[in-house]
This record gives sequence, C-alpha cells and structure tokens, in this order.
Amino acid sequence: MFLLFLLLLGATFFYLRRSGRLDGLALGGRAKTPEHEAREILATRFATGDLSSDEFLERASVLNWTPGVEPLPVPRKGRR
Repeated sequence: MFLLFLLLLGATFFYLRRSGRLDGLALGGRAKTPEHEAREILATRFATGDLSSDEFLERASVLNWTPGVEPLPVPRKGRR
C-alpha cells in the first residue's frame, strides 16, 4: 500500500512538472529569473537614492518593466 502511495505521489509530481506548474521550483521557494533579479536591484538602488526617478524609469523601460504592474505569465510552447 505504501509503495502504491509513493508511486501515485511520484506520478503527480511528474505530471505537475511536465505541465509547467512546478517550473523553477527550487529548495526554499521559486528560482528567480535574471530579469527578476535585475528588477530587484533596480528597485533597491532607487529606494536607497542612488538613482533619480528619471533614471529609474529609463532603466525600467530597458527591462520592459512597468513598476507596480506584474507581467502576465508567458505561455509555454507545446501546451494547449
């Protein structure tokens, strides 16, 4: 019975991973993308006063980021 439970648990994990619902999952939370890390650095530098508001908005536009608005998830290829 325990083996059946482990098999079911493994199959569920495999399905969720293949469907993209567990992409980027790392120990302790989701793995950060380079774009997300760049946004955090930019926001921190602005918050500490290293950047003016014009510089902040210019650099955010280079990252295709509108501060205060979270982007929609990008659809993965091969899923319907």
